[in-house]
Amino acid sequence: MRQNSGGRLLFKKYSAGKLRLCTMNLKNIMICPLANIVLLFLTCRPVVILQIGIAVLVVVWFFYFLITRRSPPKDTLFYVFAEFSFTCVIDLVSAMEHDGFISGFMEFYQKTGEPYLGTAYAIMMCYWDGIVHFIMYLMMIQRLWNSKSYRTLGLFWAGSLFANMSVFVTGIVVGKFGSDIRPAFWLNMPFLMLPIWGAIKLFNQPKNGPTLGGYRAHYDQSFNLIWRPTDLLLVLLLLGAMAFTLFRGLVALDSPLEACTIYLRQYEPYLKDPVGYPKVMMLHFLFYMLPMLGAFIYGLVVPGCTWMPDWTVFVAGGVAQCQWAHIGASLHPRTVAPFRIPDEAFLAVLAANLLYAVIPSLIAMRCTSNTNFFLTVTKLPGMEGMPWVPDADTLVEKKHN
Repeated sequence: MRQNSGGRLLFKKYSAGKLRLCTMNLKNIMICPLANIVLLFLTCRPVVILQIGIAVLVVVWFFYFLITRRSPPKDTLFYVFAEFSFTCVIDLVSAMEHDGFISGFMEFYQKTGEPYLGTAYAIMMCYWDGIVHFIMYLMMIQRLWNSKSYRTLGLFWAGSLFANMSVFVTGIVVGKFGSDIRPAFWLNMPFLMLPIWGAIKLFNQPKNGPTLGGYRAHYDQSFNLIWRPTDLLLVLLLLGAMAFTLFRGLVALDSPLEACTIYLRQYEPYLKDPVGYPKVMMLHFLFYMLPMLGAFIYGLVVPGCTWMPDWTVFVAGGVAQCQWAHIGASLHPRTVAPFRIPDEAFLAVLAANLLYAVIPSLIAMRCTSNTNFFLTVTKLPGMEGMPWVPDADTLVEKKHN
């Protein structure tokens, strides 16, 4: 009898609790019936979130297409910039909501769509996209609409967004969220593929400056590296960046070297954060950026490397974005305390990472501000043994469409 009484009592409590829950849900549905029905449906069908995301992107693109159909842009990248500028606002809202500045906009999507957007790395990535990329999109749209060149800025954007998404997508797959990938994950694919297409398109566009050099370029290329102090300093910085890249790559690969163990424990424990992003980033740097840094040294030593201005800008964009997200995530409160930068090594680690982020940008500034050393020199009458003439024209030939 006691056992039956306890069972009936338990059933009554359960029924009362269930009744209260149903009453609360009924009140919510009465207050906002459509929203709650939609949320309930989306919770049961995650694939619908992917479909809605695709539909929103298509509608936004179609809107831009309609408002420009009477005067269509000559460059199809206009639609990419316009579409992505819309998503920048979404990324900024997501980052601000995760940090508690606003609320009530992205909570449902964060839980059922892409939960990894709540990681420290993704939050810093969204800030970069919502602020830096957004400004670049507006600048490129303005220049494109006025028929001005945006090639250099476009290469910086392409490098930044490609590095952003390649680390982000790979980190999702290999990190702790890899076992819970939801359909909304595939919404990231356009943001990974379109920068590649944009970079190819921009690399194939005619360059802004001269393509062939004359007397002045011949004069600048006659100096050895030892007599070019700026280039010599940049080469030394590149050598240091290469050593740092190799070392952190070994740390990410769990090298048993004592120096790697000490660095991981006392300086950058964030490299072993289970979210996977820092490890993926270090491997990207090790296998892709390390050879590029070596190529940049070659380009600063050997004259006539015409590819230097474009590739230094592209790499500078990627490194700037990656280092922003890496530094910010290693300091963000959403990163578990054992993986943050220790207080004793804070200044040293911060300085090393900031310098590492700035070096490619310094190389890009050097290569784009004075391209004489990187031009192909055309043999002109009397060039051999002829002293430099300051007023000589360096522009011999320019490529045209």
